[in-house]
Amino acid sequence: MKILLTTLHAKYIHASLALPCLKAATNKIDGIQSVIREFTVNEHRSTVLRELAAQKADVVAFSCYIWNIEAITRLASDLKKLRPETLLVAGGPEVSYSAEEFLRDNGAFDFVICGEGEKTWREFLALLLQKGDSPITTLSIPAGIAYRNKTGIVPAREREAIENLDDIPSPFAMDLVDTTKPLVYYETSRGCPFSCAFCLSSLEKGVRSFSMQRIHADLLYLIQKEVQVVKLVDRTFNYDAGRANEIWDFILTHNRTSTFHFEIAADLLTKENIRTLTRVPAGMFRFEIGVQATGKETLSRVSRKSDPDRLLAAVTRLTEETGVTVHLDLVAGLPGENFSGFLASLGRLFPVNPHHIQVEPLKVLKGSPMVEIAIREGYAFSGTPPYTILRTSAVSFDEIGHIEEIARLLDLFFNSRRFTRSLATVEDYLALAGFFDTMASFIKKEPGTGQVSLKYLFDLMWRFGEEILPPAAISTFRDALCYDFCLGEYPSAGLLPSFFTGEGKALKSSLPRQTIDAILARMEIPSGSRVRTFTARFLSDYRTTPPVKGPVELIFVYLSSSGRGLRVEVFPLNQPQPLPEGDSSAVIQQQPQSPYQPDKLGLKTESIT
Repeated sequence: MKILLTTLHAKYIHASLALPCLKAATNKIDGIQSVIREFTVNEHRSTVLRELAAQKADVVAFSCYIWNIEAITRLASDLKKLRPETLLVAGGPEVSYSAEEFLRDNGAFDFVICGEGEKTWREFLALLLQKGDSPITTLSIPAGIAYRNKTGIVPAREREAIENLDDIPSPFAMDLVDTTKPLVYYETSRGCPFSCAFCLSSLEKGVRSFSMQRIHADLLYLIQKEVQVVKLVDRTFNYDAGRANEIWDFILTHNRTSTFHFEIAADLLTKENIRTLTRVPAGMFRFEIGVQATGKETLSRVSRKSDPDRLLAAVTRLTEETGVTVHLDLVAGLPGENFSGFLASLGRLFPVNPHHIQVEPLKVLKGSPMVEIAIREGYAFSGTPPYTILRTSAVSFDEIGHIEEIARLLDLFFNSRRFTRSLATVEDYLALAGFFDTMASFIKKEPGTGQVSLKYLFDLMWRFGEEILPPAAISTFRDALCYDFCLGEYPSAGLLPSFFTGEGKALKSSLPRQTIDAILARMEIPSGSRVRTFTARFLSDYRTTPPVKGPVELIFVYLSSSGRGLRVEVFPLNQPQPLPEGDSSAVIQQQPQSPYQPDKLGLKTESIT
């Protein structure tokens, strides 16, 4: 019997965890040949359909989520017409909690696997092998499966969760996971200690963990494969502080090249956790922390047990004392929070200096307790994925659109890390939550706001800053904006934003050759790199936080090579060499590949005041 396990990812970089787990669970069943095929939602439907049909599988199982369910149902409908004899199975969070409704609305599907799938899937395939051409009966069908028969739709019988997760064979030990992808998912536990109404994890009772021996073996496999990013899907990784410490310590001991992404509850971090995390090299760990809201009444109304004050204090320690990259999440539209409340929540995030802030309107997920709350409180939300709210009793449709624009601007100007010095200057005069709120209104009047070139973004920031900042701040703001631009892009004449021209005079028309040589001799320059230099005078030294006030002359060195992007190093003119590690006299910035490509390898020195 040939089994095809398939899904549509949101992006190519993702590697499925669900499909290899299902294949691993059935690898020892004689008579079963399982094949995994992964696609993306951006691939042409006819291309995917041809690939699915070409497999000539007896059973095709789809892994379903909010980002792919609509595309999957269309594919399944066409596949059933081409191969009516093929059994089609759906599983995953998007169908588990509405299986009967899903089968009623999607006649192409024969079965739905509800909830945790490995044990159910193994029993299901064993049943198919055993029954031959005999019909499936209610008594023979395993628990956890809803299905369609000649008389109608039969709901699933409840199945207990797998008590010992080590009973699930490791797909990593079997080499079933595509570790060549830039991002590989991994789990060390299932379930969540919390019961937040807006999350499907609230439906699970308690947390189950794989054994530490199993976790160590899987992690060592991923580390040895040098996976670029390992994203742990544990809902609250640090639910047990001691367990989290042991896993973090193992990674720190063995890892050299991989980045690990964790979802944690910052208010559960202990002093011992922080001590361990101070050993983390910059960028090796990423923490995604769900703040969601800072209003305690709002958090209470969605049963979220979180202390926002303790949480934000812990985030401050992470950003000040460790090399962990911190990503904070806010959810707009939770019960009791109006637009002003949302801005207040947003405003509390900037002072703790996170690296990223993500804002999303609430999604009323099928099966979550939030559905009942939303209906009771008169929410309007989309009936199709991703089930985003349209309005609430406290936030209007227009305000939700405004929040979405703020979220977009945060990505462009805050999360990109290209405007850190200029935003720090703004913060001396205005609260950043108000700044982005006003900017979201300002941008509605701007023509061509779909453009996102770097020059356009800097010009937009300049125009907005001129309009909103007090006159006394303009000179400093312009100066910091110039520094941000130089740190991210070589200031070529064709790329210069408007605020670069019209003031001052050139610092130097050229630099002495010995000065350039002294800099380059102390740098690691990959073979074949394009090298350019640029000199500039600034009102403050922005290489430190806070900046040191007083005129400073800086040299920017731009290194670019194929596949490496743009690397920028900054040195003071009177000290043309980097100092020992930890000294702030040299700044190194790695940027995405610059669109500017010099015609030939060489050195060039230009200047700006």
